[in-house]
Amino acid sequence: MIGIQIHPETKTPVVWLQEINGENVLPIWIGMLEATAIATELEEIKFPRPMTHDLLKNIIAELGAGVDRVEISDLIGNTFFARIYVNTASKTQLCVDARPSDAIALALRVKVPVFVDDQVIHQLGQKGTGEDLDPNDEEGRKWKEMLDKLPQSEFSKYKM
Repeated sequence: MIGIQIHPETKTPVVWLQEINGENVLPIWIGMLEATAIATELEEIKFPRPMTHDLLKNIIAELGAGVDRVEISDLIGNTFFARIYVNTASKTQLCVDARPSDAIALALRVKVPVFVDDQVIHQLGQKGTGEDLDPNDEEGRKWKEMLDKLPQSEFSKYKM
């Protein structure tokens, strides 16, 4: 499930991925333009001309290919990495490096799942609604407050 929120302190967009039938939550800080690309698709806002992610979707389709899935594949330092898996017309599967925000924006447009590698979830160590964080710790309080403010209705509409 996917939701977007503006971080109250940094005023930076955060895309939240929540595991289907699970408690894992993955926050990924993204740019404002990337947040707009994701939010417009979540809200089903259509533009008269194709935006960048719509263009990519159209090119892939015109080539007779299709996106199989996207995956948040790695976390190095504070930087997330993603892969887009494309099945070509000749039945070859390509794995394309991408920013997570671009991969998510494309996945929403082509209606494919977003996977998160188990090592990323483990490495981040962020579960559920922050219950595994120390509520007396400042960082734990910030995460819990952010997750509590994110409307559950946002998570109920979209699959991860």
